Amino acid sequence: MENEVKLTKLAKCAGCGAKVGAGVLAQLLDGIRVHQDPNLLVGFDKSDDASVYKVSDDLALVQTVDFFPPIADDPYLFGQIAATNALSDVYAMGGEPKLCLNIMAVPEEMPRDTVHQILRGGYDKVYEAGALITGGHSIFDDEPKYGLAVTGFVRPDRVLTNSGARPGDVLILTKPLGIGVLTSAAKADMASEEGVALAQRLMTTLNKAARDVMVRHAVHACTDVTGFGLLGHTCEMAQGSDVEVELHVADIDLIPEAVELARMGLLPAGMYRNRSFAEVRVDPGATELCRQDLLYDPQTSGGLLMAAAPEDADALLEELRPVVPSAQRIGVVRPYQGGKRIFLV
Repeated sequence: MENEVKLTKLAKCAGCGAKVGAGVLAQLLDGIRVHQDPNLLVGFDKSDDASVYKVSDDLALVQTVDFFPPIADDPYLFGQIAATNALSDVYAMGGEPKLCLNIMAVPEEMPRDTVHQILRGGYDKVYEAGALITGGHSIFDDEPKYGLAVTGFVRPDRVLTNSGARPGDVLILTKPLGIGVLTSAAKADMASEEGVALAQRLMTTLNKAARDVMVRHAVHACTDVTGFGLLGHTCEMAQGSDVEVELHVADIDLIPEAVELARMGLLPAGMYRNRSFAEVRVDPGATELCRQDLLYDPQTSGGLLMAAAPEDADALLEELRPVVPSAQRIGVVRPYQGGKRIFLV
């Protein structure tokens, strides 16, 4: 039947686990000339989540693009997850998504209804975000892929980047970790129904509510935790801000089933790429290996990582928790002492 296409069987990698590793990406971009424009507030040279271009004193455009192979067999769910993930980059910059374009690759023989359901999933999430899909581009490919190019709005003086963290800031994360491990286990039929349902719920939860609270508080830096894992994205924040970070592992919400699967060695390939990139900058202390693995685990549509002013962190968390119950305080920012950037305690 048309609706019985097993999308994940058509993909070599799932979701954000398909991303090119941060280290390889840096090498690919090395040497490319960056042209200067006084209105370009954030470009690709900053390893940030999206670009930001100032249009006027009151308006800047936030632009990003994200797409990936299927992470779910249900085409409607796959569309929802891909759209949620793409929208997240705009939220991480403090912006509001406004206009989106579909990006799609599908096998020529894929049933029309399957394609329709992927697109419907994307449309529904974009509508939930208060944005519009205005067109797009599609090609034939043996491996299906879907995502969005997203344009959002933000005030130029309210742009959040991943390089503004200050010593003393409190780090807050809005979703638990372990999505990559759970989705990899699901592909091998080794995850529980409850674990799969939790991962799907997390991946289809917009970061809109977290963003809406965040912009009302003194947050100095933000990024979303996706394909490079918590440690990969935290490394980018620490280096970009010229600080070091102390992460309190016991305070980080690790999905229990994912911990057990990691202890068994069931890990996505992206975890190894993330470890290869970030581990030279990380002091693991006495952290158990399986818990380290989850800190490198590539997240698809993960949460926001915020660096909040210490005097406002409690108020931010108090306002966050009714709308984002999984929000958690996970560490602090310290002055850089040279050497490692991240310390697990």
